Amino acid sequence: MTTPSTSTPSAPSRIAAVAQLGQQVWLDTLSRQLIESGALARWISEDAVAGLTSNPAIFHQALTKDTAYQPAIAEARSKEANPEIRFETVVLPDIQAACDLFLPLWTKTRGEQGYVSFEVSPTLAHDTAGTTAAAVRLWHTINRPNAMIKIPATEAGCLAITEAIARGINVNVTLIFSLEQLEAVQAAHEAGLRRWISHCQQQGTPDRIGNVASVASFFVSRTDSTLDPKLPESLQGKTAIALCKTAYKRWLSDQAGSQADLNAAGAKPQWLLWASTSVKNPAFRDTLYVEELIGSQTVNTVPDATLVAFRDHGIAQQKLEQASDEASQQLAAVSALGIDLEQVGQTLQTAGLAQFETAYTDLLKLV
Repeated sequence: MTTPSTSTPSAPSRIAAVAQLGQQVWLDTLSRQLIESGALARWISEDAVAGLTSNPAIFHQALTKDTAYQPAIAEARSKEANPEIRFETVVLPDIQAACDLFLPLWTKTRGEQGYVSFEVSPTLAHDTAGTTAAAVRLWHTINRPNAMIKIPATEAGCLAITEAIARGINVNVTLIFSLEQLEAVQAAHEAGLRRWISHCQQQGTPDRIGNVASVASFFVSRTDSTLDPKLPESLQGKTAIALCKTAYKRWLSDQAGSQADLNAAGAKPQWLLWASTSVKNPAFRDTLYVEELIGSQTVNTVPDATLVAFRDHGIAQQKLEQASDEASQQLAAVSALGIDLEQVGQTLQTAGLAQFETAYTDLLKLV
């Protein structure tokens, strides 16, 4: 795990400069060492890191490499027979501790920033009732206003998203790979939000409408890694960025159009979050997916190594709204080659679910 320097930066942080452009940068890793060493606190204070995400793969790495977990694992084994509850017993204190570190930021920004995400079991990806029940249980167990429950963007997951939002639970929707998947997630969020607004109005608590936050996590690098071997060099490394720019353009339009009444009622919009932003192709600039996707009212959740790279030599400029015509041309060129981007997205989502489920199964073996 890479951590920021313990010394005071000699120049203003390049990561903090992104925040000045209106984008939140979240850290895409978590471990007990990250918290207890003070590294996470330094990311927050020195670099304006505004949130944190986790997933089964991240926790598998943490439990494998961080020896600080061994006493907690031994105690959980002696007290809890259910391996899933045992795992949660070991790691949820870290989620709570991270939430506590970000709580001052969450309070200062009135819930615009400072969120920490924890994922429901990936084995529930096609189980609406099971996902909803897990989201409710985890929300109450973590018991922090700035926690977010991660739910995958499957068909069953979208139904659970609506239920969770309608109950006032913050949701991070994960594993979105296509514009069609994103539209389904946004519709699910809107349906839940309208129910939540109605509930608050009926209860005479309209001031609570803005208490529910959500992000839609659009995965980036895996799309290019999958497509680039099939594309001419002139089109490589551009499709994922083009999808993100197209999604953002539509999001801006929706905020002024179909979402305007929700915003007027005091609801928080579902922010677009760029996920999987580490660069897999060594031929590309290592900060490519951070630099090209900087735009206001968005989030980029960045692995620690990529964040360190950006801290060293990243360029903070708003680019998300630029070259939207080129983005459309890129997607058209890819489609003209007979590539169905929606089918690619579905394949990638299925593979992502399988990866998380494997990591989760291995996690349970560790505890």
